[in-house]
Amino acid sequence: MRALPVGRHALLLEVDTAEETEALHAELLRRRDAGSLPVVVEIVPAARTVLLDGLRDVDVDAFAVDVVGWHVPPIPDEAGTPVEIVVRYDGPDLAEVAGLWGVSPREVAGIVGATSFRVAFCGFSPGFGYLTGLPERYHVPRRATPRTAVPAGSLALAGEYAGVYPRSSPGGWQLIGSTDAVLWDADREPAALFAPGTTVRFVDEAAR
Repeated sequence: MRALPVGRHALLLEVDTAEETEALHAELLRRRDAGSLPVVVEIVPAARTVLLDGLRDVDVDAFAVDVVGWHVPPIPDEAGTPVEIVVRYDGPDLAEVAGLWGVSPREVAGIVGATSFRVAFCGFSPGFGYLTGLPERYHVPRRATPRTAVPAGSLALAGEYAGVYPRSSPGGWQLIGSTDAVLWDADREPAALFAPGTTVRFVDEAAR
């Protein structure tokens, strides 16, 4: 782990893998809840970093030295009650993904449904969560030519991530299904259905 001060009141923690990032984020939340973390305004995970912003009443340089010596345990396989998202496997790239995986389109639904996903971090657009959990053999490339408009509710894959588009937007991920779940609602509390650390399971509508 590397700890880089950012200004006077922030610290950027860098690690090498997505798994380490998720475990570090979970450990920071645990320590904050236990009262053993300095007062911090925001804890913001990304692909390989976690930003601690708004550190107050603490020597950031000294805390940086301390945090790199932490023992950060891995996240348990089943951490938290999952959010269930009902999906129709009707995406235009379903057959292509099935071919890349060497399975039938129906088997794609079974593989995705058996996977416990976790929101690693959020970004791209309000409500969009980058979900990890698919084994490496199921990672797929982005499309060579992105679409100018991806429908809201599209379940998509790219690289090591899965995600659901909260609203219509351009995108280059492989579309394998769709859902009616509302990922972002400004009138809801919280507005985002997904937050970093949330576990997610996709339920096949046809199998209900």
